[in-house]
Amino acid sequence: MGFLLPVLVCAGIGASWALKKKDYPGEFVSVLVTSVTTPALVFHTLLTTKLNDALLLDILAAALLGLAVMACLAAILLYLARLPVASLLPTATFPNAGNLGLPIAQLAFGEVGLTVAVTIFAIFSLFQHTLGVWLLGWNTRETRPSKWPSGVAAACIAAVGLRLLDFSLPAPILASAHLVGSLTVPLMLLSLGYSLATVSRSSVGPGSVVGLIRLGVGAMAGIAVTSLIDLPPLVGGVVVLQMLMPVAVVSYLYAERYTKVGEISAGAVLVSTTLFLIFSPLLVGWAAATP
Repeated sequence: MGFLLPVLVCAGIGASWALKKKDYPGEFVSVLVTSVTTPALVFHTLLTTKLNDALLLDILAAALLGLAVMACLAAILLYLARLPVASLLPTATFPNAGNLGLPIAQLAFGEVGLTVAVTIFAIFSLFQHTLGVWLLGWNTRETRPSKWPSGVAAACIAAVGLRLLDFSLPAPILASAHLVGSLTVPLMLLSLGYSLATVSRSSVGPGSVVGLIRLGVGAMAGIAVTSLIDLPPLVGGVVVLQMLMPVAVVSYLYAERYTKVGEISAGAVLVSTTLFLIFSPLLVGWAAATP
């Protein structure tokens, strides 16, 4: 339970800010996190991690395979539930590996957990902001894909390149990246709390189905991936946990902007996040015990 209190406190501050109807610079925080602090976190974490390159490649493979499994399972279940597959597939597929995944991985599993979570988050983020948005425009000519999240991509490329070259940066540069990157987790949690307090609650019924699909396909994909790829127990546990995360808030924002099912996506965010937080001690324990 120790990992959960800091998460609830930070998210609670954001939620209380929304309930008091105080101004929140959402666009500024979003740009700051996506363009500055998250790339700094990704760069510093991947560059300084003690995990070897072979293991990082295994984590990368696990993320890609897990994403494919989640997308396939989610598409099947949405079809069986008679819900619009193209419009809700990103909502049911992509977990909240950023706002919730990074802080819980760090607090529950330490620096190794954060490294694994950052690697998975970087992969999921690239696909969510490109292919995920393109999918929403399947039947809508007006939809345009989001800009490529170049900050995260550049941070990944730079960190991997420096690791391959075995090049060491001066300590002040690393310290600066660490300081800026350390803002990411609290800012993400504040934004998560604020978003949860402001999203629509009018479609909790159908949204609950999508939310349960998200949690279910995440669990199945996590088990499948860790069974197929030989990962150390701690690393495998974090991989499972990241795929178990609830619906990403950004999925709701995209659904609201580009489709007619924004309220269903909002309900999915509320239901899946609430269920995850309630059962998170059990889920973290189960993920940690996953071989």
